[in-house]
Amino acid sequence: MGDEEAKQRLIEHPKQNEGLPTSLIWSLFVGHFLSRWTARMWEFSVALYMINIWPDSLLLTAMYGVVESASVALLGPIVGQWVNFLTYKKVLQIWTVTQNLSFIAAGGTVIALLTFSSLKSLLFASLVAVTFLSGAVAVLSTLAGTILIEREWVVLMTEDQPPGVLSKMNSVLRRIDLVCKLCAPVVSGFIISFVSLKASALFFALWNILSVCLQYWLLSSVYNGVPALHVKDNQKREAVSSDVPETSTSPQKLVPAERGSIGCCSVFPCFGAWKVYLKQEVVLPGLALALLFLTVLSFGSLMTATLEWKGIPAYVISIGRGISATIGITATFTYPILESRISPLRTGIWAIWSQWSLLVICVGSIYVKNGVASSYLLMAGVAASRLGLWMFDLAVIQQMQDQVPASDRCIVGGVQNSIQSTMDLLAYLMGVVVSNPEEFWKLIMISFGIVTLAAILYTVHVWRVRKHLFHVEKLYRIVGAFTVPSMVHGP
Repeated sequence: MGDEEAKQRLIEHPKQNEGLPTSLIWSLFVGHFLSRWTARMWEFSVALYMINIWPDSLLLTAMYGVVESASVALLGPIVGQWVNFLTYKKVLQIWTVTQNLSFIAAGGTVIALLTFSSLKSLLFASLVAVTFLSGAVAVLSTLAGTILIEREWVVLMTEDQPPGVLSKMNSVLRRIDLVCKLCAPVVSGFIISFVSLKASALFFALWNILSVCLQYWLLSSVYNGVPALHVKDNQKREAVSSDVPETSTSPQKLVPAERGSIGCCSVFPCFGAWKVYLKQEVVLPGLALALLFLTVLSFGSLMTATLEWKGIPAYVISIGRGISATIGITATFTYPILESRISPLRTGIWAIWSQWSLLVICVGSIYVKNGVASSYLLMAGVAASRLGLWMFDLAVIQQMQDQVPASDRCIVGGVQNSIQSTMDLLAYLMGVVVSNPEEFWKLIMISFGIVTLAAILYTVHVWRVRKHLFHVEKLYRIVGAFTVPSMVHGP
């Protein structure tokens, strides 16, 4: 019976049993690059737009950060359920169009705000509100695309591939994101510095107009070329149609029955999504990863502002940020090698504790009296710790891909991003409470404590799964190799 089923599968979906075509893999990577490049350009530029629209105040910048983080924190689970419910083709269409149109609208309103700086209060507030709303919608659309590509498509595309293909594709996708994080701000900063802010906003809007068609075409070719994606879409359609009885006149029977992850989300979507998330075996790794977003130990706005206040030149901060991103990219090469030897679970524990150990340098910088030397130690510790951070990120993502049921992957991905955005929002609020740069050391200590908590949570998870943290017999063997010769030969 098994041979007959395998033969039928080969007849129906022969491509699933062959290697992935190189053209499809490149289409996926380039389409993902276009999406991440757009998001990273906006992420960098929006703060500069806001500080120039309202000079001498961080109010607009902080307000936009709160709106963006809060929107993902509140609506992330719903976005995950939406991706889980709709067909991949429909999600792809809505994602690409909504993301690019929202960014085009945001770029247009920024141009208007920069051009007509003497706008009256009501019109000014309206344009700012449109910018905030457009940015929030674009970020939510980007989240939908991230869940679709990173949590669904790569898993289905590599189901019948040799071991290690999934981890390599995960690493390349993360590498693309980190390259965009490194290079997109350079391009935007170059335009802002040597042309103007308005030219930067215009370039951003034009980029979205030109890239949307290419992005959709590339990802559509991936969808059309991978039979597994069509099979999953057909299963979704059949599941939806089976929920609605054909011969029924009762309104109560027309309501879709509770079906796995979707049914529990019909009335209270966020509650249902959280219920699905909390029953997974990877809850502790997910929470540990989310806690790493509640920190100022990164080249974010809070640490950058503090370094500038301490007198570190902007170009030095930029170099530090570049080194940090480069080390992060190195992690995407290191992870597949380590994972293939010791599994994603064990790679994760090595990664997070290596991050923790390198962040000790940041704690040590507090006790250095020289301000410049202290700043350089802080930057060095943060940059070096990116190797462990991004390896841990990849390890947790792969565990979620491997262990979360296919019916729950999108929902779990939405909740995970919601938790991470909540932690990001709390980090902004932490900076508001401790706003004096002289007291930044307090934020360093709080952040280090949170990373410690994350490492402990993940260690507890490893202990629960493996019932041990390291092989005692191997430790005895190593110790014995040094002690036995000395006992034989004597003093």
